[in-house]
Amino acid sequence: MSKSFTAKEVGEHKDEQNGMYIIVDNGVYDVTNFLDEHPGGAKILKRVAGKNATKQFWKYHGKNVLEKYGAKLKVGELAETAKL
Repeated sequence: MSKSFTAKEVGEHKDEQNGMYIIVDNGVYDVTNFLDEHPGGAKILKRVAGKNATKQFWKYHGKNVLEKYGAKLKVGELAETAKL
C-alpha cells in the first residue's frame, strides 16, 4: 500500500538531508538517490524538489521515462485536499 502525502509534506522534502520528493501527476517520487543518474544533471532536480514538477516533467520527458523509473522511485500518492 502506498503512503499518502499532502503538498505541504512534500514541500518539507526539498534537500538531501530530508530527502528530495517531487510530485508528477499526483504521484510522489523520491529522487534523492537519482540525482547523479539524471541525464540533465542534479541541479534540475534540486530546483523542483519539494514541488509539483508535473508540467516540467512532461515538457522534457515521455511516458516511457515514467514507466522505466516510476516504480523504483515512487513513495506514495498526493492526498486530495479541499480547495477554498
